[in-house]
Amino acid sequence: MSKAGVDACIVPQADPHMSEYLASHWQARRWFSGFTGSAGDLVVTADKACLWTDSRYFLQAAAQLDGTEIELMKDGLPGTPSIEAFLVGSLAAGSTVGVDGMLFSVVSAEKLRASLELHGIRLATDFNPYDTIWTDRPALPDEKIFVHDEKYAGRSAADKIADILAELPAQQASSQFISALDEIAWTLNIRCKDVTYNPVATSFLYIAPQGASVLFVNPAKLTDSLVAYLAGQGVKTMDYDRVMDCLSSLPADARVLIEPGRTAEGVRVALGARAVCGASPVAAMKACKNSVQIAGIKAAMRRDGVALIDSFMEIERRVAADDGITEMDVAEILRRNRSRQELFFDESFGTIAGYRAHGAIVHYEADSESNSTLHPQGLLLVDSGAQYLDGTTDITRTVALGEPTALERRDFTLVMKGHIAMAGMIFPEGTNGAQIDVIARQFLWKNGLSYLHGTGHGVGHFLNVHEGPQKVALNLSAFPFRPGMLTSNEPGLYRTDVHGIRCENLVLCVEAMQTEFGKFYGFETVTLFPFDLRLFDTSIMTDSEIEWVNVYHRTVRDQLMPLLDDRQKAWLEAKTQTLVR
Repeated sequence: MSKAGVDACIVPQADPHMSEYLASHWQARRWFSGFTGSAGDLVVTADKACLWTDSRYFLQAAAQLDGTEIELMKDGLPGTPSIEAFLVGSLAAGSTVGVDGMLFSVVSAEKLRASLELHGIRLATDFNPYDTIWTDRPALPDEKIFVHDEKYAGRSAADKIADILAELPAQQASSQFISALDEIAWTLNIRCKDVTYNPVATSFLYIAPQGASVLFVNPAKLTDSLVAYLAGQGVKTMDYDRVMDCLSSLPADARVLIEPGRTAEGVRVALGARAVCGASPVAAMKACKNSVQIAGIKAAMRRDGVALIDSFMEIERRVAADDGITEMDVAEILRRNRSRQELFFDESFGTIAGYRAHGAIVHYEADSESNSTLHPQGLLLVDSGAQYLDGTTDITRTVALGEPTALERRDFTLVMKGHIAMAGMIFPEGTNGAQIDVIARQFLWKNGLSYLHGTGHGVGHFLNVHEGPQKVALNLSAFPFRPGMLTSNEPGLYRTDVHGIRCENLVLCVEAMQTEFGKFYGFETVTLFPFDLRLFDTSIMTDSEIEWVNVYHRTVRDQLMPLLDDRQKAWLEAKTQTLVR
């Protein structure tokens, strides 16, 4: 910083593709700070270092930053300044803030620049200290890319490219540059293992008419058969490192669409006046699953349900025996049973198995130091999922390991009332996630309770477990729900040092009715696994809520029983008995 004339540096949790989960090559913030959460940014000045992260990671960050002299900034709380406010308050006019422009989206760079310039502070987007200091930095991924068969994807890459090109003139563009790895994977029907849990390939994609599309990718990731497949879809390949040179050498009259929230500022600079900022048509196309994908998702849910039955049967047996089973054992049991299922590829994220107080850490992941032993009392929160070739799963269940307390039952039921309310919604065309979110929170709010994370996120098809553009959260989303969107339904409640409760199914947006007032949509729950009947407090439930639980459990039985042996059937029968007052 001193050599470059930089007074403050921001090290974001980001890569040039604006990914949520990063390949090890891009884990700079983790390397510099020691904090391993998936969200958070490090700010370094000449005499201070601070790390901003959200409520999911407050407890984890406090523990991991202890002793580092890095100050934890709890983002979203009233007393916590934004990064921009902190910088303005810490730096004098004439100072320079340095960032790597390939790690900041166009939107975030513009917002930061505007905030700083109001106070006479300059933003430099060409500051990259990582290779100099991080001398053992991992190389870029070189895993081989493979084709995601059309029998699972439902459509060819050539057809998708044609649809994308047809959408571009409406935004005064003739071509599109895509940085988002999930959009590239979906468009080309390709998958890889570059990012843990997310089957994407590190690459950039330039989509242009008349067979001029180019995939920028490390040549080591290619096979002759893949190059031939891409050529058949009208796509050439070039070296990943050549992307900036190629963009800056495009004809001056080229008009290239970029999604400003998912494209690096460095890309915009390279394109210059050629850049057209607008919404990527890929996001909405990808979010609305086709009939082949929907059939695959439902098949994957059935297999996942069988794996979950095997897993929870083993967990219950071992907890009852008090044999020393731990949180990490729970994660391994789930991974092992899922890996036995047909079309299994990987887990869809690191399993969260939080026992008692650990359940209150929203994105807790046990390690050798925190790993707790389970006993026949208290609550266990298990959030897990899998990547199958025909679908992605994500489910959270909170179960009682012993006789539940009145508080545990009340907290669980208040969460489930919100879950049930969202699952049963009927809403008009044009409804977005912020309007739905309140429905799930209302019962907690009435009792002075809340949770700080969103209620639902989009889920990909054999792709990222967190995908947009739709979401269910308090902050407004510009994208309304449409049929075919797969989204989580996961309200929660977290009492620090006591317990955590989250109840999550995946739901599919479907057409519900057409009236003189227009189209109305609803949700079809596709996850198949019972809730813990012992945790329901029916004294605070309506008849319709109790009936929802019973109908859902009948659906679980109907879908899974044909796949089970006698032992599994007996377990499922006991877990889905009729809930009564």
